[in-house]
Amino acid sequence: MINKEEQAAELRRLAEKTMPNDEADKREILSLKIAREQQHELLVHRIELELQNDELRRTQRELEEARRRYFDLYDSAPVGYLTVSKEGMILEANLTAATLLDTTRTELARLPLSKFILKEDQDSYYLHRKQLFETSDPQTYKLRMVKKDGTQFWATFKMMIAQDADGGSVCRIILDKYFPDTEGF
Repeated sequence: MINKEEQAAELRRLAEKTMPNDEADKREILSLKIAREQQHELLVHRIELELQNDELRRTQRELEEARRRYFDLYDSAPVGYLTVSKEGMILEANLTAATLLDTTRTELARLPLSKFILKEDQDSYYLHRKQLFETSDPQTYKLRMVKKDGTQFWATFKMMIAQDADGGSVCRIILDKYFPDTEGF
């Protein structure tokens, strides 16, 4: 009678004998192993892509929220904001500035700001802008503006230097209506 250990050893020998040993069978086993590894890698890669996609969606939501806050802060501000080039051309304007000047932001773009300043006050604007770019000291002053329809109004200008996306200097202006007959109230 064969004991259990001998029986197990005999079963192992039989299994090894019946195990494929020709090259085609070995290649098939190897290709199955490679296929399983590739399947695993594809699964891991798919999960990585899903995680990246989730992160992109989260970032997109954050960008949309930042854009909404920017719109609220910039375009809905109670004062006009203008970005003006060193040469005096309007580069950007918020909705309030366009409303104050009785025009649209599109119409303002690339126009000289001096077009909306009363001729008698243009020298003052030019000198303050020149001093701003020479010294970088913020400038605050009052002058008369002209709307698109020719209506005049007093405005307070607060100008400061800023850098554009290319690193060049631009002028940022806070534009607000000024009512000289109510000063001191």
